[in-house]
Amino acid sequence: MHRDQSRLRARSAPEQVPSLFLDLDQMLDEFTRLPIRAEFRFDPEMPAVITVEFLPERGPTLIWRIGRELLHRGLTSMSGSGDVRMWPTLPGKRPSSWLLLESQEVEALFELPTAPLAEWLDATYRITSAEAEMDGLDWDDFLMKLLGGQGTSSG
Repeated sequence: MHRDQSRLRARSAPEQVPSLFLDLDQMLDEFTRLPIRAEFRFDPEMPAVITVEFLPERGPTLIWRIGRELLHRGLTSMSGSGDVRMWPTLPGKRPSSWLLLESQEVEALFELPTAPLAEWLDATYRITSAEAEMDGLDWDDFLMKLLGGQGTSSG
């Protein structure tokens, strides 16, 4: 007679939030807009950081990792300092926010629609609350991923 001595428990995968694809306007100057698509990705393993991949029609994609809190606050007030800043536009036809990205190589200003981003960010906070986003974080692995490395498995 066979006895099952160990109860196997299925480990469930972390709940996922699908990527958000947004159509943005890159401001080339005061009067010239260039439409560009961007993909916003949330990883429950790194909930404090949102990966944004800019997908131009021509040329290489560009990836930025932006703090989730910075994006969330930037929907309603000035948020961020240094390389990444976000703030709401003046009231107009459609609610939107400005996203400014700066580095030694590039400076880009984007206008993005507020409603779909706010809804998507809310979904990420239902997966991992702001209070819990740093719980159990492996700082070495987090920094490697943040800086674009592969990360390490620390066991």
